[in-house]
Amino acid sequence: MAVTGVPAAGYTPAAMKQTLATNYIDFTSGGSGNTNGWAQQYLPDLMEKEAEVFGNRTISGFLSQVGAEESMSADQVIWSEQGRLHLTYKAVTGADNSGSLRLTMTAATDVDGTAVGNSGLDHGIRPGDMLLVADANTTVQVFVNSVTTSGTAQIECERYDGNAAGNANLSSDLTVLVYGSEYVKGSVGRVGANTPQFKSRTNKPIILKDKYEISGSDAAQIGWVEISGEEGQNGYMWYLKASGDTKARFNDYLEMAMMESVKATTIANTNSTVTGATGPINGTEGLWQALATRGNISNALDGATPSAALTEFDDIIDELDANGAIEENMLFLDRKTSISIDDMLATMNGGGSGATARTSYGVFNNEEDMALNLGFSGFRRGSYDFYKSDFKYLNDAATRGAINASDSTNAIHGVMIPAGVSSVYDQQLGKNLKRPFLHVRYRASQMESRKYKTWTTGSVGAATSDLDAMEMHFLSERCLVVQGANNFVLLKG
Repeated sequence: MAVTGVPAAGYTPAAMKQTLATNYIDFTSGGSGNTNGWAQQYLPDLMEKEAEVFGNRTISGFLSQVGAEESMSADQVIWSEQGRLHLTYKAVTGADNSGSLRLTMTAATDVDGTAVGNSGLDHGIRPGDMLLVADANTTVQVFVNSVTTSGTAQIECERYDGNAAGNANLSSDLTVLVYGSEYVKGSVGRVGANTPQFKSRTNKPIILKDKYEISGSDAAQIGWVEISGEEGQNGYMWYLKASGDTKARFNDYLEMAMMESVKATTIANTNSTVTGATGPINGTEGLWQALATRGNISNALDGATPSAALTEFDDIIDELDANGAIEENMLFLDRKTSISIDDMLATMNGGGSGATARTSYGVFNNEEDMALNLGFSGFRRGSYDFYKSDFKYLNDAATRGAINASDSTNAIHGVMIPAGVSSVYDQQLGKNLKRPFLHVRYRASQMESRKYKTWTTGSVGAATSDLDAMEMHFLSERCLVVQGANNFVLLKG
């Protein structure tokens, strides 16, 4: 029987010494019937190292700079915040009552906009108090003669200036401040007593999970690309790259969730295939939601002119004066807002041209023969110190930067966070504690810590099951505590 040879396609060398497309390995082709791929006879100059074209791709690190982490052993964290010390009320109506000034507090609120009880009777004004009563045009001092204790909250007052006719000139929207009391000789003591009020806050932790999986066969296979990543992994094992990326992405999720999360009304979650079990999805209060509901909001710094930025900054300082006056504050900003503040400071420092620009020399370690450095990391305005830093999360096109570009109206451009600690009453421990204004609470006990868990299952390495694969699991259970949100400023579009 004769043997018939069948010529194999793809083994014929080029007839001439030329650089042809068929002389090189095409890694993207090489399918069935294609002569490209690893069957080519010429080895390329292989660049094994993976190019890091996006630099460090992680955005975590923000919370570690401005806050702290503490354990908790309950389903929720509850804390209380002090109310204001002095008694000030808004939305009070005034009218003349036979020469006296009658103040009515049917819909009164305190200076922060919180309603004074259901009927206004829960105010702290008592007979004998001295009040400042102001509208848009007038401020008068009055003495409190009597206060109703049922029905509509009415406060009968006498003006110190005796100008009863001026009562009719007061507007229907008054602001009232208790500034002291006055009693005659031999008078009895105070009528009634005020009970301090506090505001209770609560937040619940959420469980975050992620997983990476690779078959046992692929775990024992090397690739031609030398990988490296943010977690320090390197080598020719591609699963190192994939698992490292999964871990780095999960680390970012821990931080992003603490900023972006909101409390849910209630999500039923009846599909157990989604999270492994049925039950309500409650959400948790993230930083943006806390500041949007309880903090201060500025929307005039992004891309503002130097003069407009200075005006807005002075408005922010006025708000800080009204809300606690924490002297040291940290600014975390997107690029555009950061440059706006740089321009504002450069203009204030005489950063013009010629002789004007020379006022910057020496002050910021600049010389006439070098490029002028107009990047400011810190400055002082009034009695406040501000330290400025870029916030990568707001710039990166793969994170909040993409959302900001899509919805410029509600874009987050930065946040101002007070430095230092605040004193709060912890209802679980039953005592006052000093804590950072911003910190993360994670679930933990003596037996179990869910701050950051990672474990490996499967048959690869130390076999833990009959699954011919390696599964890397990541888990954390945590929430954010924002204390004294009235001292924060959210910079929005």
